Amino acid sequence: MANWVAAFLIIITLELGISTSAATLNETCLGADISFQLQFNLYQNSCPEAESIVFSWVQSAVAVDPRMAASLLRLHFHDCFVNGCDGSVLLDDTATFQGEKTAPPNLNSLRGFEVIDAIKSDLESVCPETVSCADVLAIAARDSVFLTGGPSWEVQMGRKDGVSASKAAATASLPGPNSTVAVLLANFQNVGLSLNDVVALSGAHTIGKARCSSFSSRISGGAGGGPDINLQLCSSPDLSTTATTAAVAELDKGTPFTFDNQYYTNLLSGEGLLPSDQALAGQDQETRMIVETYVEDSDRFFEDFKASMVRMGSLVGVVGNTGEIRRNCRFVN
Repeated sequence: MANWVAAFLIIITLELGISTSAATLNETCLGADISFQLQFNLYQNSCPEAESIVFSWVQSAVAVDPRMAASLLRLHFHDCFVNGCDGSVLLDDTATFQGEKTAPPNLNSLRGFEVIDAIKSDLESVCPETVSCADVLAIAARDSVFLTGGPSWEVQMGRKDGVSASKAAATASLPGPNSTVAVLLANFQNVGLSLNDVVALSGAHTIGKARCSSFSSRISGGAGGGPDINLQLCSSPDLSTTATTAAVAELDKGTPFTFDNQYYTNLLSGEGLLPSDQALAGQDQETRMIVETYVEDSDRFFEDFKASMVRMGSLVGVVGNTGEIRRNCRFVN
């Protein structure tokens, strides 16, 4: 296992042409008067085993539950879109605030928290109070994509964990499954991302599943004729409201556990599962042109996806004394 993980990390560095002899800095910002620097190879000296530990846990989790790759990737998305990548999505509710877990886009939907708990516990035993929960999410997202056949990239690190969370912010900031292209673009532009980022990052839906409530309008044909899905699956209310047992369907019925460009092919044939997905091919000519490009050139999709993930991961909301390195990702120190 150790040799495989080490080889994986070397492949990442060689693939992107990044030198390991010196750290590369990238100044990023989110909002007015908030600036911060993320760094490659930040834990090279302080916690050299950090990335290997994360990879090992993600690899084991995905081997047991292939859907977990998409779930861990989604955690990173839902973290970064709400006040920046600060690990706030991981916080449990307390007497003083309502966290993001119970916001409508997340409630009974987000999963993978136990995997993050295990990773953080392992990291704390090796290098206490060194690796932030926000950085764990970023690394785990990268590894999840790689383990399902997708591209890899060098993750910038140095995020601080937030000391609070906001249910209201999560409700307002996260794009919904019924969003139009205009709404999607507004959500992305609010955090400094572009139209191309909208289409590239939506490609994350090439893996994973969605609950029936997320695409009910596609079944009835309300979004232009739904995909060929198991109608019986969604013909009655979910027997359970939990994220682990609710009725779900594959976002990409062709290759549901492989990170590839099949998702975009589905959109051109009208078989996108979520209304917000299908909108990319049917509502806007510019987004459709990008979809067509990704269908024709999977390498272009991979390159754009990597670049968009780095940009999204650079949305840092807490700096200096306003953040911390949590010992437990569920609670403020």
